[in-house]
Amino acid sequence: MSAALPPFPAPQEPFERSELLQLGSGDDDPCLRADAARNRARLLEAAGRLVAEHGAAGLTMEAVAVAASVGKGTVFRRFGDRNGLLMALLDHSEKKFQAAFVSGPPPLGPGASPVERLDAFGRALLRRMVDELELQLAAEPSGDRRFSNAPRRLLRGHVALLLRQAVPDADCELLAMTLMAYVDPAAIHYLTTQCGMPMERLEAGWTDLVTRVTR
Repeated sequence: MSAALPPFPAPQEPFERSELLQLGSGDDDPCLRADAARNRARLLEAAGRLVAEHGAAGLTMEAVAVAASVGKGTVFRRFGDRNGLLMALLDHSEKKFQAAFVSGPPPLGPGASPVERLDAFGRALLRRMVDELELQLAAEPSGDRRFSNAPRRLLRGHVALLLRQAVPDADCELLAMTLMAYVDPAAIHYLTTQCGMPMERLEAGWTDLVTRVTR
């Protein structure tokens, strides 16, 4: 495991459903020049590839500049420092994932049955967590905010919504808490790195859990 990353600040404002896809910083304001917005997206895509290939320890401002074919100063002007880049990368990933399950193609997005969407959601989230595990662990909020931070509440709320459609007579809020525990970053870290559990087994386990809960 690489050296620990700096902690991410916990969100301070209460979360509402209307905040969907607006969890990031002011850098995503519509008034950004189109070329600056495209440049930022290109830098974040390059940073994401570096993390996927080399882990978070391999993510440096210099490496991102080379991968995106820009000057190092461009990366510093855009994100300030490495910690700013890490936070922007996670925020970028969160927005992409939210867009996929809210308005993307089925079965993750609308158009499939609630059970199919729930199965696709967990599988997609598992893959995302494994791909970004070091970043996700670094972003873990403190204990008193672990379940109340905005992105996690949104994901849990989506699971509860699908459960209410699939098993309306169940206590869907508590079931959503149970299902979300399956994709907890610390649990995934333990299962994949210490137990050596392959992704195929994790995904099959999620499908089995969803089937049993919604039977």
